[in-house]
Amino acid sequence: MNRNIIIIGAGGHGQVIADIVRANGDNLLGFLDDNLNKQVLGKIADYKKYVDAEFVIGIGNAVVRRKISSLPVKWCTLIHPSAVVSSSASVGAGTVVMPNVVINANAIIGRHCIVNSAAVVEHDNHVADFAHISVGAKLGGNVSIGDCSWVGIGATVINNVSVCEDCMIGAGAVVVRNISEKGTYIGLPARKQE
Repeated sequence: MNRNIIIIGAGGHGQVIADIVRANGDNLLGFLDDNLNKQVLGKIADYKKYVDAEFVIGIGNAVVRRKISSLPVKWCTLIHPSAVVSSSASVGAGTVVMPNVVINANAIIGRHCIVNSAAVVEHDNHVADFAHISVGAKLGGNVSIGDCSWVGIGATVINNVSVCEDCMIGAGAVVVRNISEKGTYIGLPARKQE
């Protein structure tokens, strides 16, 4: 489709997104980042110079992504060609789907989410805006992940479980029951860290 894309954020996450842009045959115009020590086109506020471009946020922090998402630009959705996304699934604007991800039937992925490398989002899931499903994380069927929640590397959420907004599920944790209180959850089974 040869879109002209600018990535906001030139760190490691932004570099991975740049690989997806190239793999899709789109044109990477460059990066905007307030850290001008990096090779960038300019600061984030310079987005106004690129009215014909599409934008994606290459910053992992959900609070920062939420703030930047209010910019009045055209947000693109990026899906790596090796990802498998069901034709009945939906992926929101600004979301990035990394290599080897599987998103199955009727899953709904919100806006400005990150579905990281080799993650599995099973059927009938709902992943809310700004959530991050980390590398190798697995969500069973009919799972709900709240706004700005982060499911850590290799974590598992079993079928029919909901995780509320603003939660951090630690690396390798296994969520076996609903989580309705914000916080950080670790272990097997996952328990709130005090």
